Amino acid sequence: MRINGSERQFPGGIPQTLTELLEHMGINQATVVAEIDGKIVERRCFAQTQLSNGQTWELVRFVGGGELHGQADNHLERL
Repeated sequence: MRINGSERQFPGGIPQTLTELLEHMGINQATVVAEIDGKIVERRCFAQTQLSNGQTWELVRFVGGGELHGQADNHLERL
């Protein structure tokens, strides 16, 4: 499984759902946007979204932080 461009291995087996993956990674699902094979997954569907080998996942979260040159310095962070 590829997550944010990197191949990830799960010695105990791939988590079955997106919720399980986020728990395994220690990520609060309320703070993340998930995309599978180019399609955004709605947060309300995380627990029902099945994972499988060969999928490509992008996990990002919005990060706000201070001000840069008089403007808010907000950005997305890949997890």
